[in-house]
Amino acid sequence: MANKHAVVRTDNMTGTDVRAGLVSVRYMGSAGSVAEDIENGNVVKLDKLIEGEREVYVGKDVKKNDKIDDIVLIASVETMYDERKRNLDEFINEKDGKPQRAYHFHAGDTFAVTKEALAGKGSPAKGDVIELADGTKLNVAASATAGSTTVGKIIDVETVGRYTYYVIYVSPATAAASEAA
Repeated sequence: MANKHAVVRTDNMTGTDVRAGLVSVRYMGSAGSVAEDIENGNVVKLDKLIEGEREVYVGKDVKKNDKIDDIVLIASVETMYDERKRNLDEFINEKDGKPQRAYHFHAGDTFAVTKEALAGKGSPAKGDVIELADGTKLNVAASATAGSTTVGKIIDVETVGRYTYYVIYVSPATAAASEAA
């Protein structure tokens, strides 16, 4: 069986109907210099445009205290060229593939990810806080952690077919704190 990768839904993200909420990015690892595979539902920090590109940005690892305005959610279309792969959890954004599609966070956005996109608390639950962590995974905590940027909180846990999704609401306080900084 193939590795199980994270799955993402962009339920009510601004970028689903406002093109300005989207960005193209190439995940270049923590150093920002070598392309690496990345799963949908992970987050990266936007850096500069890739040399010679007009619209594709370098995506780097996140630091837990980064400003939310610099962070985007990876959510590429799951196009699999290997006909043996048929499930969403078999998809990964390959380092040699097309640039990744990413969504900016806006207050009031709602998205959902499977557990593979999350770190921290072992059993995420409704009401848990979602915050940035060092790396590309979002962190789950029972309450906000000092020194970490809060993204939002889990407002529902849904099982759809074979996947359990953690529905995350991007809190208005997150956007307000980011605008004040």
